[in-house]
Amino acid sequence: MSWSVEALCAGRKQSFRGNSLSAIAKLVIDGPVAITRVGLAGDEQADPVHHGGPDMAVHLYPRDHHAFWRDEIGDHERLDNPGAFGSNLAVRGICEGDVLLGSRYRLGSALIEACQPRQPCWKIEHRFGTSGMVKAILASGRCGWFYRVIEEGTAQAGDTLELEQEGLPGWTMARLFEALWGTSEPTDPDLLREIAQLPPLADKLRGKIMARLDA
Repeated sequence: MSWSVEALCAGRKQSFRGNSLSAIAKLVIDGPVAITRVGLAGDEQADPVHHGGPDMAVHLYPRDHHAFWRDEIGDHERLDNPGAFGSNLAVRGICEGDVLLGSRYRLGSALIEACQPRQPCWKIEHRFGTSGMVKAILASGRCGWFYRVIEEGTAQAGDTLELEQEGLPGWTMARLFEALWGTSEPTDPDLLREIAQLPPLADKLRGKIMARLDA
């Protein structure tokens, strides 16, 4: 299976709210870009404690979700930007229910591995100037996800994101997100322990789950 990459996006740290900085505003990159162990060349993170690092190297927020947001918040001008939600990849036809934890994809000449869903934060609402977006993400599961980079390489718009190796059966990004942050029902501690033991899971997220269980 493969999907066309409409754009690759990167952002620079800039003033965001008060004295805080953010690089959530990702802009389209022209031409080939290097994909390294810590992400796309030129892509920055203002808060390295909560963002960035090898297990958050490449973020994909499905381009198809922009239509959902037009229904939710109206025809906001930021929704025209492929990187509006901080996404590094603009791809259609793939969503959280399609992606298994540990699945590996060829992106240009790089090889990347899905390792965690994205937990939404207040910066999304501030970027769009609209309250209630985090609640909508938690309820709908339209979260996006992160890849780690297994093999560094280069990619550009027009390349494909091609599935090379399936991950853990049944452990989709959608299921993980619902178990960790969803709103449908309280999370079963046994399920959390099972998730924490899944080998491809991002180490930092694994630590957060264990801390949650120990609290």
